Amino acid sequence: MSETFHPIVAESDFPEDGKIAMRLEGWSVLVVKTDDGFRAVNDRCTHQAALLSPGRVRRGAIMCPLHGARFEAATGRCIGGAYADLRVFPLRIENGIIEVSVPDAAPGPDERPVGV
Repeated sequence: MSETFHPIVAESDFPEDGKIAMRLEGWSVLVVKTDDGFRAVNDRCTHQAALLSPGRVRRGAIMCPLHGARFEAATGRCIGGAYADLRVFPLRIENGIIEVSVPDAAPGPDERPVGV
């Protein structure tokens, strides 16, 4: 399966609240800024398929606003709850622009948030 990088935002224009959500080729993507840099994950909690983007980002973890499940932004590993890990997307910065790569194939039902 091939992947394509998509420009998101200039690093200097990244939102002050430390996160930005968007749809890329059918994928719901959440980009967060942590102490270790920028990370991109599937914007879908693996517990009940809720969007993660309305939740908080603290100490390198993304918290689901629905039930409080926590996921490590760098690896997608669930660190607060017994849920499946998140899909992590490749991210790079080219000429000051944050770019994220998503699969060229559309997400299946188990990869899409509820209502998307």
